[in-house]
Amino acid sequence: MSYYVVDCEADWEYPIDGSMVCFGVVKVTPELDKTFYGQTAPISLNYNPEALAISGFNRSQHEGFEDPVPVMKRFVNWVKETTVGKPIFISDNPAFDWMFACTYMWKYAGENPFGWSARRIGDLWCGMERDSYAKWKWMREAPHNHDPVSDALGNAQALLKMKEKGLKISFK
Repeated sequence: MSYYVVDCEADWEYPIDGSMVCFGVVKVTPELDKTFYGQTAPISLNYNPEALAISGFNRSQHEGFEDPVPVMKRFVNWVKETTVGKPIFISDNPAFDWMFACTYMWKYAGENPFGWSARRIGDLWCGMERDSYAKWKWMREAPHNHDPVSDALGNAQALLKMKEKGLKISFK
């Protein structure tokens, strides 16, 4: 199986009424050298300026981004080309990241190579520690600064540390 850490930035709380701004993906390997970054133009006239500001972009910049169709098709193809076995979607907060990524893959690429589920990094650590309140973000090295590739990289670094600490997981 191949694990992909995904981080999405958006201009709204959910994808039906708002838009994904950008997303970053890191394929988890010891080298952490396979990444994907996409920016997508708005699909809605709605946006929350505070949510958009987190991404570091303003509305006019966001409006200049590429149409979601080619971006999502490139992403889906990249996942297929870099996957060994089944691709697994993993993130810090799949309730948010999955919601946007899954919606965009189905709507604009016509498929989702990850299937129907995602995993949460924090839950893996809580299981390892047998503590539902165990903290894991201290294992990140890359800054968590809402640059989605940097955020995904930090989360992938945490996964590698979890493996070093005994998590039974294979990165292909």
